[in-house]
Amino acid sequence: MSTKDRLLEELKVILLVSIYFLVWFGTLMILKVLLLSEYSIEFYGASKVIVGALIAAKAVLILEHVPLGVNNKPAIVNILLRTFMYLTGVAVILILEHALEARHEYGGFLNALKNVTKSADIYHILVNVICVFGALFFYNLGSVIRGRLGKGGLWEMMISPVQKQKK
Repeated sequence: MSTKDRLLEELKVILLVSIYFLVWFGTLMILKVLLLSEYSIEFYGASKVIVGALIAAKAVLILEHVPLGVNNKPAIVNILLRTFMYLTGVAVILILEHALEARHEYGGFLNALKNVTKSADIYHILVNVICVFGALFFYNLGSVIRGRLGKGGLWEMMISPVQKQKK
């Protein structure tokens, strides 16, 4: 495989994974807009959604190659371990981001970091973490399924007729 082919394949994978996370994060943003519009509060976050999806996609693609040391364990152990490992990183980044944004209100970054759980931002962080958990869990589940069924195996299964179960 030539360098050009590998580059195109890498770009294709990053694009597909980015679209996956963009759908999840975009859905979260739409839900926030709809909920906040009830209180006449405007919310803008399209650029954060796009950048977040790109960063999440690249981070997940890199971390997929990190061995977890859970050989011969059920697939769900791998899925949950990867999901919580990625989610821990996301939660730390979200907390740091909110502390950075609130540093002026609390007189510095460290004071803002200490007060993140006492502010309304904690609910915003929790909603984001729940959404990201879903995105990561289903991404990791899909990775295991693709590994078992092979490339295109899931799509073949989805477009084939449902067989009646034997009783």
